[in-house]
Amino acid sequence: MKAERKGLWLGFVGVAIFALTLPMTRLAVGTPDAPLMSGVFVALGRAVVAAGLSILFLLATRAPWPRRQDWLPLAITSAGVVFGFPLFTSVAMRHVEAVHASVIVGVLPLATALVGALLHRQRPSRGFWICAALGSVLVVAYALLRSGAGLRLHVADALLLAAMACAALGYAWGARLSQRMRAEHVICWALVIALPLTLPLAWWTAPGTALPASAWAGFAYVAVFSMWIGFFAWYRGLALGGTVRVSQVQLVQPFLSMLFAVPLLGERLDALTLAFAVAVIATVFVGKKMPVRTAPATAPVLSPAVEPR
Repeated sequence: MKAERKGLWLGFVGVAIFALTLPMTRLAVGTPDAPLMSGVFVALGRAVVAAGLSILFLLATRAPWPRRQDWLPLAITSAGVVFGFPLFTSVAMRHVEAVHASVIVGVLPLATALVGALLHRQRPSRGFWICAALGSVLVVAYALLRSGAGLRLHVADALLLAAMACAALGYAWGARLSQRMRAEHVICWALVIALPLTLPLAWWTAPGTALPASAWAGFAYVAVFSMWIGFFAWYRGLALGGTVRVSQVQLVQPFLSMLFAVPLLGERLDALTLAFAVAVIATVFVGKKMPVRTAPATAPVLSPAVEPR
């Protein structure tokens, strides 16, 4: 219970850091009327900065090389949280407000729990699946209502939904690796192995004109905190408390993101947005109460009994 409690607190620290990601990304990419950095540069550039910090950290802590069986999980983690989630959100955030995007993030706790349950050979109950489906329907309904395009989903909303899927995948695999590697080393190696792709692409998409300090401040935050430091607490929390349980700490992330977006970006909360956010979070809260059974293991998996190195 002590480890679980510590995991929940570390998870909350990670979520609090991640909650600023959407507002800060919006600050960096600007709006359609006043564009700043490209979404591709923000996504890949932040990974390059975090990779540089990771190399220094790995050297300072004398991190061992990942084992042979760790490279594929690291590649999957990298695909989810270094490429997929940053790219989709950074491109989308120029076209939607952070308050709007925060509602879409409301589906992430259930998505993470779902992937974690599958990865750890657990069997969610029918009630869990119903809650997962209801939460997803609410998110899509909100996106359709706000799209202003009838029954067509806005491209930015589709990108945000894809980002949630990538995040869930990267979170679950990173948490699994954190059971046998130091949590800090997981995100560091995931960033380093992506560097041969992120560095040239970030260089190619770098802004060629002067930008306001606020844009660079937003970029600096997502590079140092969202892409690096936040994962130190998040992956450690998932490893200690369990992916399915600790993922539910993300319940507070949409609300925190909304609260940060109001003073940072001058956005406002309306009754519809708040109502959908509460409804989505309610489905996640109910879903986490549903029983999840563990299936008998038929193949070797990463053992949670292994102490992090």
